[in-house]
Formats: sequence, structure tokens, C-alpha cells
Amino acid sequence: MFYLRLARGYRALDLGRWLLTALAGAVVAAFLLRALGRAMSEPLGGTGALPRLLWCLPPLAAVGWFAAVAARAVPARWPERITGLTAAGAGSARIRALIAGEVALACGAGSVLTLLVFLVLRNDIAGPALADELGMGVPLPAAAPVTLLALVPLTAGIAAAGAVSHAETLPGRPGPEPTGFGPWRLALPVGLAVIGLALELIALRPGAAADGRPIHLPAGLGTTSTAALGGWIAGALGLALLTGPLLGWAGRLLALGRPTPLRLLAGRGLTAQARRLGPPLAVLTLVLAVVLTTVRYWIGEPGSADVLPAIEAALVLGCAVAAVAARLAELRTARRGVAETLLRLGVAPRILFGAVALRTLMVGTVLLVTGGATAALAAAGLR
Repeated sequence: MFYLRLARGYRALDLGRWLLTALAGAVVAAFLLRALGRAMSEPLGGTGALPRLLWCLPPLAAVGWFAAVAARAVPARWPERITGLTAAGAGSARIRALIAGEVALACGAGSVLTLLVFLVLRNDIAGPALADELGMGVPLPAAAPVTLLALVPLTAGIAAAGAVSHAETLPGRPGPEPTGFGPWRLALPVGLAVIGLALELIALRPGAAADGRPIHLPAGLGTTSTAALGGWIAGALGLALLTGPLLGWAGRLLALGRPTPLRLLAGRGLTAQARRLGPPLAVLTLVLAVVLTTVRYWIGEPGSADVLPAIEAALVLGCAVAAVAARLAELRTARRGVAETLLRLGVAPRILFGAVALRTLMVGTVLLVTGGATAALAAAGLR
């Protein structure tokens, strides 16, 4: 009842975030239950159960990431509720537990709905086409689905609790807004990008294919070498982690020299938002690179494409896009006071809209650079 009272004042955006979390949890629960059904249908000693469970880890991690970003948006969008909970005697730990409980409740609701559909389909309704997927004809141990489905709300709740900082649970104390990127923060992404490029060059040199046995990628993605695969992974991670610093540098570039008010607003705003906008955009860039690389090979081999990897890719990509949308809503709420102050000072609304459009253009340029470089690494190394 407590969470229902808190949800009474939610608007369409907050309810949409709650429903998206429940939908993502339901899809991951469906993957887990399918893996359970196939494991029950296999004969004793089968070796396919573990790989199927491992394929459930990427969507489970995507749901945890989206839950973390969505939880960060709650204190920013509803500071008056943080003030009310603090006045009622709730401390920082309890407020974080309440936010994590809300996210876990959404994922739990989706998982329970999926479990009900799974049990209904097992009651001789699905037919022989889905008999192996549901484990029909085999007794279902009660502890197995409960244990598997408990992973979904547990992962989302832990991710949400860890994402909200102590400062964000204090009234009038939003999270810190660091705007700089120190050298030690740049060492890791630059080092990974350089290592990835070096490994790719090693893999592309003449005679490199004879150095080691080729690796056969799953789902008909072709073959590659150890150096090429390691180079693509390291380069993709490095380029993704460079998204935040590149956004900060793009903001400083806009404000160089004697900027116009439009450039100054866009540059300062982008520099202030780079540290918080960089991580979700980095994850989105990495996910897009993986999905586009996979689609590239699936086009050449239509028979190897399966609907389940496509659904998994759509779920991971949807969680990444939803995380970016949640972070944008959080940043918009945080800068609402600045925009209102500028309007009271006489700044024309078209300048504010122009600053937003200019920031969007710069963000798109940065994503085009990082995504294009990641795709080029994949095209060179995976063949």
C-alpha cells in the first residue's frame, strides 16, 4: 500500500518508466523460463543448459543497468518526496531502500506475470510446437522457477540501491555535478583504444591467420582470430568510455573564443551534463555496435538467424535507449530552474531552443565518431 500511495502523484513519464521496467523484467523472466523448460526436456547429461543460461546474462545485465539509471531519476524528478520522507523520519538508507523496492516491485510484477503465462501454457495449451520450450510432460520442481525468477527483481533492486548516492537522498542536496575529466580518468579509455587498435593491426598483417586457430563465433557470425576479437572488445570498450570526455571537450569547443549567447549556453550546458550523460550514451554506443555487427552477418546468412537472439538484442537495445531517455529527463528536470531564471532575466525562448538543438547536434556528432570507429574495428577484425 505504501508504494501505491507514492505512485498516486506519478505522471505519465514516471508510470511509463515503471511499466517499461516491468516489461523488461517480464521478457528476461521469459528467457529464464525457456532455458528451464529446455533443460527439463533434454535427456540426462545434456550440455546445453549452461550455454542457454549464459545467454540470459546480457538481458539481465541490461535490465539492471536500466534500473540503476531509472532509480537515479526518482530523487531528481521528485525532490519534494525526498523532503517529505526525510521529515517523516526516513534516513538515507531507508530512502534508497524504498527506491530500490519500487524498481524491484516492478520487475517482480513482470516476472510473476510471465510465470503465470508459463504455467498456463504448460497445461496442454501451447501444443507440440512449444513442448520442448516449456518442458511439457516433465514435472516442474517448484523451487526452480522461483529461484530463477528471483534473480530479476534482486538484480534490479541491488542496481537501483547502488546507483542512488547518499547526497541525492538529502533534501535540497542533488548529486554532485563534476564537470572535469582528470588524466587518470582518461588513461583507461585511451589505453583500451590503443590496445584494441594495436591488436587489430596485428590481426590484419599478412600471414596473421596462420598464427593461431580461428575462433568460430556463435549464431553464424563467421570466424575471426584471437587478436582480432580481443582488439575489437578492447577498442569498443575504450571508444565507449571516451564518450563522456568527448562530450566535455565538445562543450568547451563550443564556448571557445568570444562565443555568442547561443554558443555559450550550449557549450556550458553540454560541459556540465557530460559526466552524467556520458555513461548511458557510452552503453548505447556499445550496444548499437554489437547489434549492427550481428545484423551485418545475419543478412548474409538468413538461415542462421533465430527469433530469440533478435528479441534479446531488441531488449538490450531498448533498455539502453530507455536509460538514455531517463537520464535526459533527469537532466531536464535539474536544469529547469536555470531555464526559468534565464527567461525571467529576459533571454529569448528561441535562444534556449537553439542551445538545446546545438547541444543535440554535438552529441550526435560525438556518437557518430565513436560508433563509426567501433563499427570500423568490427568490419576490419570480424570476417
